[in-house]
Amino acid sequence: MMKCGFVAIIGRPSAGKSSLLNAICGEKTAITSPIPQTTRNAVRGIVNTPAGQIIFLDTPGYHLSDKKINGYFKDSVLRSINEADAVLYVIDASRLPGREEFAVMELIKKTRLPIAVAVNKTDLQPPHLAEIRGLILARLQPAALINVSALQSLNIRELRDAIMELCPEGLPHYPPDCYTDQTPEFRMAEIIREQAIARCGQEIPHALYVDIADMEFTPSHGGNESMEYPLAAPELSPKKLWVRAFIMVERSSQAGILVGHRGERIREIRIASLRAMKKIFPWKITLDLRVKVHPKWRKKDPLLKQMYGAED
Repeated sequence: MMKCGFVAIIGRPSAGKSSLLNAICGEKTAITSPIPQTTRNAVRGIVNTPAGQIIFLDTPGYHLSDKKINGYFKDSVLRSINEADAVLYVIDASRLPGREEFAVMELIKKTRLPIAVAVNKTDLQPPHLAEIRGLILARLQPAALINVSALQSLNIRELRDAIMELCPEGLPHYPPDCYTDQTPEFRMAEIIREQAIARCGQEIPHALYVDIADMEFTPSHGGNESMEYPLAAPELSPKKLWVRAFIMVERSSQAGILVGHRGERIREIRIASLRAMKKIFPWKITLDLRVKVHPKWRKKDPLLKQMYGAED
């Protein structure tokens, strides 16, 4: 009998959860950044092997903060746990656990779900690796505890096989050629956000989001079409896609930073985004990218609920 299970990826900001998800899936399913808390939604990455299917739920870094937006991050983590059959706990081996890390461990322990632990960034030869492993064994008693490096793909197969063992028996939820269930709009917005984050200062990343305002296909037979084209069948898809997107920030000064001198930075973001999209989508994409100010958006509940799928 095959296995199939939902696995929530849990960990502190910058533990390398998204990079690890991309390494396990073998495809880019989540944005990555050295800046903490850039993952906002629970992103599905799907792995298919002869043994079965794993559906990963990537979550925002679990962070102790009273800010409104962080409350939505926490809700996203809890919703993913409620959907999950098992937990993949990712811990950064390059830093000793503190109060926040112990809070994450306590959260995971309370789930009573099977646990696999990935001790990440071991390629950095962290001096406290043995101590970290000892703490995890004492506090969580995980079913699997594996040293990995998402950056260098160290022990990724071993981790994947260990996670599969934790999944229940069942039929696949997705086709075998599917590695994510994200919509094209969501993936494009995340790509643009990743490229913007990579090119601005420490403050702006959490003050920006991306709004895909318009998408229009131009099929080979002429005329415009909706987004109802199958990603898995590019031979049936139109050849051209026009996209208008806005990078939304909270202040005019942030908009100026993103636009850059004579528009140089926004042009760099657009070109890099198109380059990344080209690796994923079968279409020739034209991207109209602009910056717009949306004051105090991180304090507006209706928008946050829409972005993070929060329930009333």
